[in-house]
Amino acid sequence: MRVLLDENFPAELARCFTEVTVETVHSLGWAGIKNGELLRRARDVCEVFVTLDRNLPFQQNVVALSFGVVVVRARSNRMRDLIPLVPAVTAAALTAKPGQVNVVGGAS
Repeated sequence: MRVLLDENFPAELARCFTEVTVETVHSLGWAGIKNGELLRRARDVCEVFVTLDRNLPFQQNVVALSFGVVVVRARSNRMRDLIPLVPAVTAAALTAKPGQVNVVGGAS
């Protein structure tokens, strides 16, 4: 399972995942690319796109995507707030279907 972490995650978070293969937007040199173009590029590199952007499902036509999306609801994008969510993100990624959005976490 190939997972792509959006640029709003710290790049070092990728090392915390053990059950899936993780790339980051930063490692691909795609930082700063707008969501529409980013999602077009993502179809070639992942089965699941993981983001902290809660608005993405409302701003993009997620149903038409060839990969799943996991939206992480965390207190912040700091490692201490994200690491506890890694198992839930992994589980959501492993069950994600193309065009489907799964929400993980509950921070408001």
